[in-house]
Amino acid sequence: MPWAHQTNWNPTRVTEIGESADTSTGVVEVVTDAGRAYLKPIGNRQGPHVLATDWVGTHLAKWFGLSTFDIAIIVVKEGFELRRGAMARPGPAFAARAESGDAWGGGPNQLASTVNPQDITRLVVFDTWTLNCDRHDGKPGGRRPNYGNVYLGTERVEAGKSRLIAMDHGLCFIRSGEDLTARLNQIDKVQEGHIHGLFPAFRNMLQNPIITACAARLREMDATTAAAMIETVPREWEVPPEARSAWAELIYRRAVFVADNIREWIDRDVPWFGSPGE
Repeated sequence: MPWAHQTNWNPTRVTEIGESADTSTGVVEVVTDAGRAYLKPIGNRQGPHVLATDWVGTHLAKWFGLSTFDIAIIVVKEGFELRRGAMARPGPAFAARAESGDAWGGGPNQLASTVNPQDITRLVVFDTWTLNCDRHDGKPGGRRPNYGNVYLGTERVEAGKSRLIAMDHGLCFIRSGEDLTARLNQIDKVQEGHIHGLFPAFRNMLQNPIITACAARLREMDATTAAAMIETVPREWEVPPEARSAWAELIYRRAVFVADNIREWIDRDVPWFGSPGE
């Protein structure tokens, strides 16, 4: 079946706007006609392309089998003030449904009560595939670990349990200050060999069978699926056609490259991890 955006959460309008957070995307808590949400509008200090990468990155995460927040595009009718003098503009905004829970603090004890521990391995492979530097950067001298981009949700789980949720994919495929351009499909991006997303607390929780399953899933990505996801990006987010084509090519070509190399990279960076049969 061809890929299509599917969701049970369909907000149509913002009914109340809260205070903007002091982040580059100016994320703001809002109330919609479908409940509380976090909104990233056009006019944020990082630009519209971060909305596109967050939108496509979240869809890729869901396609890959990760738990994600429900997301939608809501058309903002009027501008409003953000932090540091930025101004949200009318137009389509990225929205994520608010869920009960807390950001991960970085320690292993919180992870022990998750109902989906297999997603720890899956998240490392996903962040490596998407070059996501905003959770745990794999490059020496890179960005500081961002534990807040791992969320432990408490909805639809037993008391005392949590669900690991991958959130905030605005720096998938680009680094801070970069735009989506026709140069996205260059070989240095397609064949980058750094592991991303590998927090210290994740190292003892990697699972060999999940790595094998992740590699198989990556080989199912194709140009048609990648292009279909990118096609849902609003034109107002200013991603030109040549950048969309290059982005789709990067997504599926890198999927194959990571599938072919991910086990070798993990064995290199986590030398005690063991052979596939262990």
